[in-house]
Amino acid sequence: MTSLDPARRDARLGVRLPEANKRLIKQAAAVCGQSVSDFEVSSLVLLSREIIDEANVTRLTARDRDHFLALIADDAQPNDALRSAAQRFKGARG
Repeated sequence: MTSLDPARRDARLGVRLPEANKRLIKQAAAVCGQSVSDFEVSSLVLLSREIIDEANVTRLTARDRDHFLALIADDAQPNDALRSAAQRFKGARG
């Protein structure tokens, strides 16, 4: 988790924005009981994590989901190439 401890802050991020946006941010910070700086940091970190998490999600269509589930439910046996790859993997890992 990102620390809001002022002693641990060693980077700076500055922005220029319209006065109306600044007033909105100050109001939201006050509602949250935070300083503007703490509000900006916590909000940006939270949104950044959400954006990164969303980018790492693979979305499937219903058709693709059904195809995937059918593949993993199939009782097919591994072929020679897969067995060989598994042996190489086991050998590399010790």
